Amino acid sequence: MADLHFPEADPAEKRLDEFAGELFISRSTFMGYPVNQKIHLVGFYKWFMGSGLNLTMVNNAGDPFDEEPSHFKLNSLAFEREVLERLGPLYGFDKDNLWGIITFSGTDGNNHGIYFGANYLKKKTGQAPVVYVSEDAHYSSRRLADLQNLDLKIIPADVHGRMIPEAFEKELIPDRPALVVFAMGTTFKGGVDDMDAINEILGRHPETAVYRHIDAALFGGYLPYTEFRDYVNRKVHPFDSIAISGHKYFGMDEPAGFFLTTMDVRDNQHRFDVSYLNCNMPMINCSRSAMIPLKLWWILQHTSQEDFTEQTKGMLETAAWLKESLNGIDWPAWLEPMSNTVYFKQPPKEITEKYGLAPDFDDRLGGALSHIVVMQHVTKERLAGFLEDMKAAAEAETGQSEKA
Repeated sequence: MADLHFPEADPAEKRLDEFAGELFISRSTFMGYPVNQKIHLVGFYKWFMGSGLNLTMVNNAGDPFDEEPSHFKLNSLAFEREVLERLGPLYGFDKDNLWGIITFSGTDGNNHGIYFGANYLKKKTGQAPVVYVSEDAHYSSRRLADLQNLDLKIIPADVHGRMIPEAFEKELIPDRPALVVFAMGTTFKGGVDDMDAINEILGRHPETAVYRHIDAALFGGYLPYTEFRDYVNRKVHPFDSIAISGHKYFGMDEPAGFFLTTMDVRDNQHRFDVSYLNCNMPMINCSRSAMIPLKLWWILQHTSQEDFTEQTKGMLETAAWLKESLNGIDWPAWLEPMSNTVYFKQPPKEITEKYGLAPDFDDRLGGALSHIVVMQHVTKERLAGFLEDMKAAAEAETGQSEKA
């Protein structure tokens, strides 16, 4: 009988299989960061492989709102624009006064917000602005102000993670343009800056030119489907631009986002007419992903407003339940209005590592803290094991206190 020969497994594929297996194990208990693990892109990838697009390099090098088509034909600019025109009205943008791009991340969106805001204010006033941002806002705004060589004022935040209006007023330089970055859900506590209070202060200084950018990386995804939708509606709370992540609420499988502003802001940027693309390029990036717009378009085509509303309701209700459950075992926990982020006294190391909990520290709340971001995949069933572990930790802590 002839010897049967079975080819050895591809070592590269074997390593990737091991890597994927490790990620799947971590994914099952990963609850400390704002990513939606309910990803519904199987149909997209079936289409992608069947269409042959997997054998084609595509690149959105061009302005999705330029009426003249880019000379680089291998793009998905039409889909990019369609995604932005569908999302824009959720944030109070009129379709005839809307401009934006699909970004690589929330930081990419903030980079555009600060860059566009600084250029806009320079063009209007001849002066570079001062950037104002709270200490609890995402660190990217501070890094980006440094990158763009802009003067920066970091404003103290209250115990809820919100910019303190009185501190903002104290730091305001009225004779310089103000580029205010509002945090719509701070990174750790989920605090929302009081736009009305800050705007009231700015209103007392009509001599100060103002550009308002909102960093709404996580909250901007779901707030339009809640009773709090007006907080991201520029017709109710005026703002000039907004950055939102795509890989947090919307269920993308890679970092993504979108940046929205007005045509007026776009038209007050430096013109960069690029002959070989046949268009003006106001954005920072030249090459941009053509696949991210297709994925977002797919998600929007297969998810109704009712679906998003139901997802959001489940997240917020589960977050409230988690907070009450922790308080019920006498473990200090907090939840801000509009937020899906429950933060609490930091548990033992084995729990923080098991569930991938992000750390923070605040003396006003007793010191070391952790949080859980209740995304679509963080269900009560998944939280049951965490709460059992927390109950055991609480009982052990009580026992130690009684012995002492």
